[in-house]
Amino acid sequence: MGKRYYCDYCDRSFQDNMHNRKKHLNGVQHHRAKKAWFDNFRDSSAILNDEKTKKPCRKFLQKGFCDFGPNCRFSHMSEEDLFYLKRQVEDERQLREDSVDRFMPERSIEEWLSRREKKQTARDTKEDIKTTEDSQEGQAESDVLQQLLSIPDLPPSLLPPPPGGWKVNVNTEWG
Repeated sequence: MGKRYYCDYCDRSFQDNMHNRKKHLNGVQHHRAKKAWFDNFRDSSAILNDEKTKKPCRKFLQKGFCDFGPNCRFSHMSEEDLFYLKRQVEDERQLREDSVDRFMPERSIEEWLSRREKKQTARDTKEDIKTTEDSQEGQAESDVLQQLLSIPDLPPSLLPPPPGGWKVNVNTEWG
């Protein structure tokens, strides 16, 4: 029987030889199926820009379907669909901006390390020295930068202790 070629885009197989494969890969059905596949992964902002430039499809508006389907050069989106797509694009943009803002350092690592070192030396010498910046903040500054805590799924050994410390029973035996 011979080898068979299976096309993932078109979901069909045929006898594999140079003539059949070339004929299939250059065919209209294959190009449409390939375009439909890659359209599934398009960015919603690109889809919105394309739909804004298209005119509404009269046949789709009148009958609810179009003979050309996704290959139609006119838009099949209603005003409501466009509104939801605009909202989705704005939400995605806001999410990207929030993630960029979250990872922007409020102060440098070097500054944080020097302040931490000063606190360690103050604890070691049992002196209670507070810097003017700490008193202006009005609350105790944590020993861990927020950028370091933003990493998801940290193991428990890398998480900072809770504010009150861990609860330890008196009769706990280690070992």
